[in-house]
Amino acid sequence: MMHMKRFWKGLPVFLLVLLFSACDVNDDGMSYHFVTLEISEVDVPESFQLNETYEIGVSFVRPNGCTSFEGFDVQSEGSTTRRVVAIGAEFPEEDCSGDAELVTASFEFTCLYSQPYLFRFYSGRDESGTAQFIEVEVPVY
Repeated sequence: MMHMKRFWKGLPVFLLVLLFSACDVNDDGMSYHFVTLEISEVDVPESFQLNETYEIGVSFVRPNGCTSFEGFDVQSEGSTTRRVVAIGAEFPEEDCSGDAELVTASFEFTCLYSQPYLFRFYSGRDESGTAQFIEVEVPVY
């Protein structure tokens, strides 16, 4: 019985502390959003061997000083087609000085199938808004 009284006396204090330590919705922390970066050049091996791992080089445009490279999104489209998109984070509240620049990065790829691979690297959109790709087919020996 004594423990229950202590619990009920402590509950309002706990709730009051919880109320004042809640997160502020108007947090002034850094805000950013993800953007796609346009790939302009690729360096892919001429052929693959089954179960081997390869480094694939990619050059893309970083549009301004507010955008940083975050990595690649590599999606499977069927067993041997890969769609590759370079992903950046844009921090709109920072000083966006600086011109667009060409940046090079790479990712590792392991050949798991004996059929040729088709890589589709996102290179931007045309005038009508249709996504464009640099396509490279790599035979497997």
